[in-house]
Amino acid sequence: MYVRIINKKTSALCSASQLLLSCIVLSAFCVPVAAQLGAPQGNSPLYSSRPYSPSAPSGLPKALEGVGIDQKLNQQLPLDAVFHDENGAEVKLGQYFGNKPVVLSLVYYDCPMLCTQILNGMVGAFKVMSFTPGSEYDVVSISFDPRETSTLAKRKKETYVNYLLDSKRAGAEKGWHFLTGDDANIKRVTEAVGFHYRFDQSTNQFAHASAIYVVTPQGKLARYFYGIEYAPRDLRLGLVEASENKIGTPVDRLLLYCYHYDPARGKYGATVINLIRGGGVLTLAGIVGLLLALRRRNSSTALRTRSAT
Repeated sequence: MYVRIINKKTSALCSASQLLLSCIVLSAFCVPVAAQLGAPQGNSPLYSSRPYSPSAPSGLPKALEGVGIDQKLNQQLPLDAVFHDENGAEVKLGQYFGNKPVVLSLVYYDCPMLCTQILNGMVGAFKVMSFTPGSEYDVVSISFDPRETSTLAKRKKETYVNYLLDSKRAGAEKGWHFLTGDDANIKRVTEAVGFHYRFDQSTNQFAHASAIYVVTPQGKLARYFYGIEYAPRDLRLGLVEASENKIGTPVDRLLLYCYHYDPARGKYGATVINLIRGGGVLTLAGIVGLLLALRRRNSSTALRTRSAT
């Protein structure tokens, strides 16, 4: 009699578990796709995943008209563009591609405000990431002011390499490149990136937006990260994806299953359906474990009952 009661309870529990399992599996695969596809596409006058076409006046000052960044994901950079490195040597952009992903920044070295913040944000992210410039990835900073010289670029490089941790300075010395060039070659790169800037005669400065870019080893634009602070996690995941998983760890690949790049925001965000599927798998594993434990418990109880009789 005691064994029968246990079996009835176990059957009821199994039925409830099967019902719960069915609901979880159904919800994991029936989540509306709109949860992913309905993300805002972004149409800001300064940052956009598509060319900006305002339906109303933007309200921007005249100096900022035409200034902004249009995402051109998978766009090929002109690797034959010619620049000068921080030592004054003539180089082609393609020299810095081929083996590793590249973090690209478009700045001008004499900028009194925004460009300094961009470079500071890069250093802040580089310090936190376990990846080292010159090892897992390279960095290329290009001045879009054709008046600037290699001498200024060299001073800028010395400043920012010294901001890094001691363990990363040697790698950055060979892997972070500060370039200058003429107007024609600069514009080839900025147009490929979708980086629109404007020189303001009244202030003798450039008006521009802020972002950094992750580029594949083949020279194709893979990720845009906007602003002046760059989340180390996002930058790391961008580099892992750009390298086609040639750098990084299994943990990075697991994170990339749950987090996808959102071009509209220039950030990585959780993918709802993958999170639900992952939760469903974990719940399923928990239910299976519970059922196995109950089965063992019932078996041991039945044995004790038989021994007592």
